[in-house]
Amino acid sequence: MVGIGAVLMQGGHPIAYSSKTLADRHRGLSTYEKEMLAIFHVVSIWRHYLLGCRFTILINHCSIKYILDQRVQTMVQQKWLSKLLRYDFTIAYKKGSDKKAVDALSRNYQHDDNIERLLSAIHLNPLVYLKYSMSDGVLRYKGCIMISTSSPLCDESLQHLDSSPIVGHSRDLPLLLSSFVDAFVDFSVSGLFLPQQRNPNQTHQELPLLQTRYPPPDRLIAIGDLHGDLHKSKQALELARLIDSSGRWIGGDATVVQIGDVLDRGGDELKILYFLEKLKREASRFGGTIITMNGNHEIMNIDGDFRYVSKSGFHEFRVWADWFRIGNSMKSLCDGLEKPKDFFEGIPSVFPGIKKEFYDGIRARIAALRPAGPISGRFLSENLTVLVIGESVFVHGGLLQNHVLYGLERINEEVRDWISGLKGRFSPRFVRGRNSVVWLRRFSDELAKNCDCSTLEHVLATIPGAKRMIMGHTIQEAGINSVCENRAIRIDVGMSKGCGDGLPEVLEINGNSELRVLTSNPLYQNTSKSSLKADQEEGLGFLLPERGPKQVEVKA
Repeated sequence: MVGIGAVLMQGGHPIAYSSKTLADRHRGLSTYEKEMLAIFHVVSIWRHYLLGCRFTILINHCSIKYILDQRVQTMVQQKWLSKLLRYDFTIAYKKGSDKKAVDALSRNYQHDDNIERLLSAIHLNPLVYLKYSMSDGVLRYKGCIMISTSSPLCDESLQHLDSSPIVGHSRDLPLLLSSFVDAFVDFSVSGLFLPQQRNPNQTHQELPLLQTRYPPPDRLIAIGDLHGDLHKSKQALELARLIDSSGRWIGGDATVVQIGDVLDRGGDELKILYFLEKLKREASRFGGTIITMNGNHEIMNIDGDFRYVSKSGFHEFRVWADWFRIGNSMKSLCDGLEKPKDFFEGIPSVFPGIKKEFYDGIRARIAALRPAGPISGRFLSENLTVLVIGESVFVHGGLLQNHVLYGLERINEEVRDWISGLKGRFSPRFVRGRNSVVWLRRFSDELAKNCDCSTLEHVLATIPGAKRMIMGHTIQEAGINSVCENRAIRIDVGMSKGCGDGLPEVLEINGNSELRVLTSNPLYQNTSKSSLKADQEEGLGFLLPERGPKQVEVKA
């Protein structure tokens, strides 16, 4: 072996190549050490892609899989290994016959008479072949790597380019640069590498229909209002065994419903939006689903109502705007990219009656969250406003008969269209006012006698198969609970530090029938767990602290 090579791939498509001639001092190394050197080399040059992300290294040397478990033999190995420990990776074996592209890059050339003759001619008369050059043992023509026609890399490259959204032509380089800048801005704001997946040129007619009704999954977790508290959000997800301590999805094929109100009252609003988007992608790879919903605070912010924004919330969006502006400046320097429009266009620079120190934060929130804004369009436009899963109806505030008659699918579509900038500046009427789907409190009073159970029963009767309505919006100081013979389940426990600093709790539903409250309340820890079934004649209500986790009352 006289060289090492590697291909960086994402989603099965190559995004970068590396090839390097081995220095004389490295050619006497064992095969194991050469493979280790190759890993260290490519991880170092691609660190800007890999830092902060979990990735897999495929290698055809089987024993290298155990690099992290074996004893370090030499000082050189110790040096390489210590630098690799900064990264989050796994190593998997892939047989050499499946790695044609990498073999080609590592100078494992197949014999080609034409290439051999060309190399000899260049060596004898370099002035005649000025368009050719040799660099690190690689033959180039006008700066481009030359590949033998007999090399398997030809077929590999063509196959990857044909199936890639970036088809390998120079005219696509501006799009590639734009994607890189977007990823750079995302990482600067959230600390996450989150390539955008939505096609910016997608028209309204091409937008997928929102799914309003789902069959019951084996396991469903419902999470209440988060209000800008990333730490408590992660605690709730860990409590439900959906993420590990590093924030990675471990929930398998579970379904998660976050019932709205990510925004306001805290300083981690954007970080939560990015984190939930990351989890959506991770969950989908394991058959899981995360559904996010609109609460009244999402609607208020898109409408430009910032009454409940915290000082740290304005600061977070101001920082986002600074990075977004830098990204647009970078894009404006690239020929072939349409000049980004001023995302502050039409936004006032002065707000009478408000302290000047908040001006930049206010302008940033308006720009980011107004209809078709960079944040609202990306993270909120596909939120649901009403959701039916099996026998459970999910809505932030509550539903009345006129909402059901208007149409649940119609509500979701019209809110989505408004957030996407297709329905004017102001929100639809069914998400405004005290009796709207995101503001209603008729079924959420902590005193059961104040809840309108007869109206709720009638509303559920008009939704086929529905037995219960699950809501957020109104803080339940006693924790998750139910009223109206278990037809109304209230899951907003005020967990955010910005509105109660309550202990995280989530609702777990197994199939259609078994409902359980998972709580971080120490009174309910380290006790035996029990559950109730919907086909039982009479439920036991909430179990006493010494008996186990709290249970939602279930009646036939």
